[in-house]
Amino acid sequence: MVSLNLWKQQLGAVPEEVWDRGDLEALVLADNGLTELSGRIGRLARLRMLDLGHNALAALPDALGDLAGLTDFLYLHDNRLTALPRTLGRLARLRYLNISDNAFGAFPEVVCELAGLVELRASGNGFGALPDAIGRLAQLRELHLRDNALAALPASIGALRELRQLDLRGNPLTALPDALAGLPRLDKLDLRWTPTLAPPPWLADLEARGVLVYR
Repeated sequence: MVSLNLWKQQLGAVPEEVWDRGDLEALVLADNGLTELSGRIGRLARLRMLDLGHNALAALPDALGDLAGLTDFLYLHDNRLTALPRTLGRLARLRYLNISDNAFGAFPEVVCELAGLVELRASGNGFGALPDAIGRLAQLRELHLRDNALAALPASIGALRELRQLDLRGNPLTALPDALAGLPRLDKLDLRWTPTLAPPPWLADLEARGVLVYR
């Protein structure tokens, strides 16, 4: 894999020559104090992995959706993002997305268009709700929602038939949808630090079938 690792180089801005590296398949720009990202990133058509974590990005260019080859990882965690570009929905083959620790006022619904997602990390954002469209992520195996403001989950989460791990730690949950009990592949449900939740009776059924329920 052709890669360029510029992690923690105190760049402040991405060197212009990076955008001429059309051969790149992996690009790490994490922890560089970046406040903006050039639309020229759309030229990196071969990228399979992009790490923009631990920066100060408040927005992303529409050109991010031009990265049709982005299949492996997209790290956007620990920035100042309040929204994601609608064009992100074009990344239908992306398998891993991390949007944790940003400033989203609501869950960015464009994420629900990423039909190939296997793992989604969206912790530490203060989301008050998940959209019903979350059920469209039919390939999802891991969903990490720690430390948000979720009081409930939509019943559509029962459509996530491939889901193995669900992390709900630190949310003010008051109820869980019965649909969770029917997820056939679930093997870990983390409910720690949710003192407002009255555990539903079917949690015992999950444990009886071997699901690890942390509470």
